Amino acid sequence: SVNDAAALTVSVVMKGLILSSMAAASVGMLAEAGCPADLTGDRIVNGDDLGVLLGSWGSSGGKTGADIDANGTVDGDDLGMLLAAWGPCPITVPEWATLVEAVPDPSVVVDAALRESIAATGLAWRVRDTATQVEMLLVPPGTFDMGCISPSTGASCFAQELPVHAVTLTRAVYVGRYELTQSQWMATTGSNPSFWGPNFSSDWANRPVEQVTFTGVQAYLAATGMRLPTEAEWEHACRAGTQTPFHNGSAEGSSIGPIAWHGGNSGGFTHPVGTKAGNALGLHDMHGNVYEWVSDWYDLYPATPQVDPTGPATATRRVIRGGSWINNATFLRSSFRNGELPGNKGNGLGFRVARDP
Repeated sequence: SVNDAAALTVSVVMKGLILSSMAAASVGMLAEAGCPADLTGDRIVNGDDLGVLLGSWGSSGGKTGADIDANGTVDGDDLGMLLAAWGPCPITVPEWATLVEAVPDPSVVVDAALRESIAATGLAWRVRDTATQVEMLLVPPGTFDMGCISPSTGASCFAQELPVHAVTLTRAVYVGRYELTQSQWMATTGSNPSFWGPNFSSDWANRPVEQVTFTGVQAYLAATGMRLPTEAEWEHACRAGTQTPFHNGSAEGSSIGPIAWHGGNSGGFTHPVGTKAGNALGLHDMHGNVYEWVSDWYDLYPATPQVDPTGPATATRRVIRGGSWINNATFLRSSFRNGELPGNKGNGLGFRVARDP
């Protein structure tokens, strides 16, 4: 009867309230495990999740995940845990990091879908690597088309940018918000190999480090616990949800002045990082300033869909991405790639760090 159903509901809620104090000690466990009481996946535990749980009452929970304590039955214990976790899901900060901003700034990550993708990871958006103070932003997992989806105006796709193939990245990664600077390199290594260094300009410290070989970069990474992004991670981060040749949504090379230092506006040298507008994830200088080493060996692309690709097992050259201060817009496309011998260096070649959560 209606009265019986109402009585059952009251009984369930009262039992949950009694159990909630017992379940309060489980909040830390919930945080460590992610947010299992978030049954709707919106990173907040609220009435929507309560509705899912009550709708699954007495069952095994099935696909709803309402059996939070995994004892085989959705019951008062699960309700107590849900009530104890009520509110926003906890944000996880990696143990190597210092929190700067927990959730994406809407003025930086303007796309709501990207903000939701970042929030769904349960990881902090903006952090600093505590040891080096390198600022890093979270790039969420996702699937995208990798390669030259469409040519930029007046410039065809190159063979090494093809075939376009689907790539799925299953894990979030932290990526340096900026190219690594000369001062950051010096703080760890005690030296500065850069051509555009102290003898060139007073603002050298914030210019990207360059004239670093792939081999030499490995020593920096080993000393700091960081790594290079894979080529797929780099392109996913650069595109930030776009399918156009440039991350500003344009195919026009003439449009990239506000986002990139290139051969048409650089004056013939590098510039301090972050002085051009960032992309939709908040990453700067993904186009231009200096080419960036990534971790993959350089070879032609596979034609089949890939999951978490790391490139060929071996080859002769390593991939470089993003173009530099000397290049025209064609070489700054999100899809453009080239290879360099690991021992090569140049005054337009640097790198950007990455780190696993």
